[in-house]
Amino acid sequence: MELRIGDKVPFFKAKNTNGDDFDSVSIVGKKPIVIYFYPKDNTSVCTAQACSFRDQYEDFTDLGAEVIGISSDSVESHKDFVKQHHLPFILLSDGDKKIRTLFGVPSSLLGLIPGRVTYVIDKEGIVKMIFNSMKGQNHIVKALEAIKKLIP
Repeated sequence: MELRIGDKVPFFKAKNTNGDDFDSVSIVGKKPIVIYFYPKDNTSVCTAQACSFRDQYEDFTDLGAEVIGISSDSVESHKDFVKQHHLPFILLSDGDKKIRTLFGVPSSLLGLIPGRVTYVIDKEGIVKMIFNSMKGQNHIVKALEAIKKLIP
């Protein structure tokens, strides 16, 4: 089942970059959130996407929003990725692809590559924007525009 605009975001749990348990109940329904699913740490497009979110992270936080990146990479891989590229936002490890499945993120290239989809969620936990494109850097512009529309 694919999430659609207007749906309430399902709650989920995962390990963060430090190996600690992250429970979405700690953030969903409390502030606007950008959740972006990406295929793999340290690949060219994924790195460019993460670095673009890093470079504009303050624009999101100034609007009261949080950014969360999710891939099936391990906690160790995320730890190296964060350290190498100085990423200030939350990365979650979805090794069993339960969160990806919960959101209904489709695969790309005949199912060979995990999809790249960004969700913008308002402070009530409702999906306000979904952007599905393998072009990583386009996600930041779309997400920031959507977050700005949520701020009165």
